[in-house]
Amino acid sequence: MTADSRGRGQGQGQEQRRGQDRGQGQRQGQDRGQGQRQGQDRGQGQDRGQGQDRGQGQSEGQGQGQGQGEGQGQGQSEGRGQGRALSIGVVLEAFLDWPLERVLSWLPGAAPEVTHLEIGAGGYAPHPHCDVAGLLASDQARGAWLAAITGSGLRVDALNAWGNPLHPDQDLARAHDRALRDAIRLATLLGVDRVVALAGCPGGTPGDQVPHFGAGGWLPYLEGVYQRQWEEQIAPYWAGLAEFAVAENPDLRVCLELHPGTCVFNVETFNRVAALGPAIAGNLDPSHFFWMGMDGHKVAAVLGDRIGHVHGKDTVFHAESLALNGLLDRRWPEPADQMPWTFAVPGRGHDLDWWAGLVRALGGSAARVISIEHEDPFVPAATGVPEAARLLRSAISAALEAA
Repeated sequence: MTADSRGRGQGQGQEQRRGQDRGQGQRQGQDRGQGQRQGQDRGQGQDRGQGQDRGQGQSEGQGQGQGQGEGQGQGQSEGRGQGRALSIGVVLEAFLDWPLERVLSWLPGAAPEVTHLEIGAGGYAPHPHCDVAGLLASDQARGAWLAAITGSGLRVDALNAWGNPLHPDQDLARAHDRALRDAIRLATLLGVDRVVALAGCPGGTPGDQVPHFGAGGWLPYLEGVYQRQWEEQIAPYWAGLAEFAVAENPDLRVCLELHPGTCVFNVETFNRVAALGPAIAGNLDPSHFFWMGMDGHKVAAVLGDRIGHVHGKDTVFHAESLALNGLLDRRWPEPADQMPWTFAVPGRGHDLDWWAGLVRALGGSAARVISIEHEDPFVPAATGVPEAARLLRSAISAALEAA
């Protein structure tokens, strides 16, 4: 849930999460051109029916998709603990310039460890693989879309609608709020019970035109910013959104990524928001913890069953730049070769033992999938995703053996 090399231009819903250059390196000829399915998508959500069908018996073409919908809806009751193996997924933002059928034909052969998909559904998240409006409007479209995915041996684990519903630009805030609610509605209809999101970032004072990251009062003009944001915007918005999610689907979890630049970026800020309603869970992405100096294993253990989803992404530190400029660099993320740190394929920054330790620490969580979020600026996604999948499979196996 979410958001890094992005070039976050304010006021535009098209901004792409975590690195606009990601899609480039993916045209390496892996297209195995097998049977094409259907279902490219281009729209955005509209307010459309509630969750009466939840992925069951929608209409023709639903055969295989129906089984997925039912399975997804049962996730909250699955057992927890060391004996439960996590599955591996991939965030489809890594393949923005590939149509869905190309991803579905390539992925099982190139990364057979991957069994689940996390699919963008609006906000800042690009969604060429998910026509939100069309899927909300049509039982038949949902059935065909799910059937194409399950026919490739894959399942939808989560929709991702990361954005900033607290943005001081009210038009943008409303658009991102609508996208998040539509993602919740669509997930319910599909039988999916995870929606990944960001908590957002308001302005610092009334009249601000840009968000203000309330990360502490190092100087007098920074003091008190977060508390004002909490009282006036953060708490009211997320309490209301949590109520909405429960009304749509009591089993669904809105998984907020602990992400700097938003109002949820560590355990303390997450716990404040999570206390607003049981529908709010965490999306744990350890890559951010590395550069913030947090211990991902301890975070996983402390948050326990409030973790609903996990991203698999690493961080590499670059010694010379780090020595001169520290962790904060106003130019981030470009030029990547001059940054103090960059995101990386899992295993390139922290070894197999670290990742196996994370899997063990997640034993008490409600997470079922570690979803590879490819944002390594030096490695094409078509190389990085299979590499990450192998590393994560080894880490999951090692954790189970240790248990």
